[in-house]
Amino acid sequence: MKSFELASSAFAWAGMPLASATTASKEPDMSQAAQFRSLLASGKMVIAPGAIDGITGRAIDRAGFPAAYMTGAGTSATLGYPDYGLLTMTEMVANATRIVNSISIPLISDADTGYGNELNVFRTVQEFERAGVAAIHIEDQAFPKKCGHLDNKEVVSREDYIAKIRAAAAARRTRDFCIIARTDSRAMLGLDEAIMRANLALANGADVAFVEAPQTMEEIALVPQRVNGACLLNVVRGGKTPDIVLDDAQAMGYRIAILPGLLLGGIISVCDQLLEDVKRMGKYPPPKGDSSPAKTFARFGAADWDARRTAFRDPLTDPVAPAVTAK
Repeated sequence: MKSFELASSAFAWAGMPLASATTASKEPDMSQAAQFRSLLASGKMVIAPGAIDGITGRAIDRAGFPAAYMTGAGTSATLGYPDYGLLTMTEMVANATRIVNSISIPLISDADTGYGNELNVFRTVQEFERAGVAAIHIEDQAFPKKCGHLDNKEVVSREDYIAKIRAAAAARRTRDFCIIARTDSRAMLGLDEAIMRANLALANGADVAFVEAPQTMEEIALVPQRVNGACLLNVVRGGKTPDIVLDDAQAMGYRIAILPGLLLGGIISVCDQLLEDVKRMGKYPPPKGDSSPAKTFARFGAADWDARRTAFRDPLTDPVAPAVTAK
């Protein structure tokens, strides 16, 4: 018997579909990219808090948000670096893969500058799409880039930027995979140039425009008015863009809002507080909520793995020997 047939029969014998061998709790009816396309078509703004790993990705999923966003800044921080373009495409895709495998909702991912020219962008799209990511954004900063809400950024020419967007659109295997074109040009070239670049990107294969760091409420409102397509708003506490109520952003016409630092900032604050409490109290601080190892592991599919411990241990029976025909 071939190995695949053996595996199939084993799962059928155990009363399980073959797909249950995966870590996902259930097989989705459609790809994450198709789910994300459906969300965009719904008319309701997609709110995607920032995930940095499987823990935060699962938390976003459990909380009922329609999508998650893998933040490049947060991913950099998990490896001990600032958001200065120090991570490679391979490191970013590896983290995206872990998050995708931890959640049932679509993942939008930061893909920085595409990690080179249009050739590198082509491969970048292929790798993120192969990982099961629903959408990525590619920006026009010079390499190495930095966080879009820092000073002294540099951007590439329009021609170089649009070549990357064209390459990204051509590289995807299905139209469901969403290309988000980010421009950081507002900071050094002004809002008019940023909107021009956003519209050029949409005209050359991008699905969504991401004008990074508008600096006033008026600018926030102008972006979806002047951009000829769906727009993403980056909500960064303490950044260049004023705080905004999410319902107001939707009323302005935004289709996606990402909150990259929401959980990262909370984690850092809680860690600092807990460590200070240990030093001050000299013992394990009282828990913030009702928790235990078993309850923690339950968040990450422990019941599914417990079932698998015994699913393959039924008693063995002797195989029926084939009948021997007399010669």
